Amino acid sequence: MKWLDKFSENSARSIARQSSRRSFIARIGTLMVGTAVVPLLPVARASENSRPPAPTETGDPQSCDYWRYCAVDGFLCTCCGGSYSTCPPGTTVSPITWMGTCTNPVDGKDYIISYNDCCGKSSCGRCLCNTNKGDRPVYQPFLSNDINWCAGSAVDISYNCSTAVVLGLAVADS
Repeated sequence: MKWLDKFSENSARSIARQSSRRSFIARIGTLMVGTAVVPLLPVARASENSRPPAPTETGDPQSCDYWRYCAVDGFLCTCCGGSYSTCPPGTTVSPITWMGTCTNPVDGKDYIISYNDCCGKSSCGRCLCNTNKGDRPVYQPFLSNDINWCAGSAVDISYNCSTAVVLGLAVADS
């Protein structure tokens, strides 16, 4: 056991020579602040069960007049092998999107729509729509549909088509 005492003493002396009390206190402080910040980090807390029910819809999803497409600018994924909420096979959804608010003619309510570009293949070339309701200049990028949103994709920046995903009801500020 004498060797363990000698090893511990040498290790402690070596650490003491290489560090100070201030650096030890600084490390402890950093650790405490770091653990206090962890609960503040963004976390996707919503589950699929907490999503609002899908709105009742009528109309042709392959037509530019379909209610979800009030702010779309591009080829519709419904004409390219996908749907209004999913990308066609062989493409991936862009991680960044633009937003719009469209009125559903069935219930008369306004819904927040996320327009997601599908990336990875060349342009589909079918069902081009350019319905710029609520479109803003490029210096307000989250409301502009004139940007190639596939530029944020890690896979490929080639634009194929656009989806229109309902995020929920639009609520007016009171």
